[in-house]
Amino acid sequence: MTKKDPQFFSKLGEGQTPSFFVVSCCDSRTCPSTITGMPLGEMFTHRNIANQVIEEDESFRASLHYALDVLKVNYVIVLGHTRCGGVLAASTGVQHESMDGWLKHVRASLETFDQSKKDPEAIELEEHNVRQQVQNVKNHPVYQRKGQDVPVIGLLFHLESGELKWLD
Repeated sequence: MTKKDPQFFSKLGEGQTPSFFVVSCCDSRTCPSTITGMPLGEMFTHRNIANQVIEEDESFRASLHYALDVLKVNYVIVLGHTRCGGVLAASTGVQHESMDGWLKHVRASLETFDQSKKDPEAIELEEHNVRQQVQNVKNHPVYQRKGQDVPVIGLLFHLESGELKWLD
């Protein structure tokens, strides 16, 4: 970075003005800045297993408030990915005392999937989860108060190809 711009890091130290607030999975293969090609400072990011938006999550609530009210981001992105271990665990009934409290939220998201569809493909559940989290952002009290004019976008990162798919 310093070869391209010798002042890059001193500029970063002056403060942040990101354009995007990103809710992303904490999977080590899905770094939002890396997969989108965005430079440091463009994405204010909140990460958790299966990119969940939970109204009671104080960390998410604080991040969303800061992004919308203080940083004045232009967009909110919910970034999911294929082969998501959180979605897989929730959809197959995995239970573990350390994760059950979190996986119940992922399961609740997946329960809104069309139940008439027998044995959905994993990618269908991953896309559905992203769409559900987009709705959860739009229904979140902080977004309702501070961000209704900020677009919320769903993206699915395909681990196997590097493709980013825009979701309605």
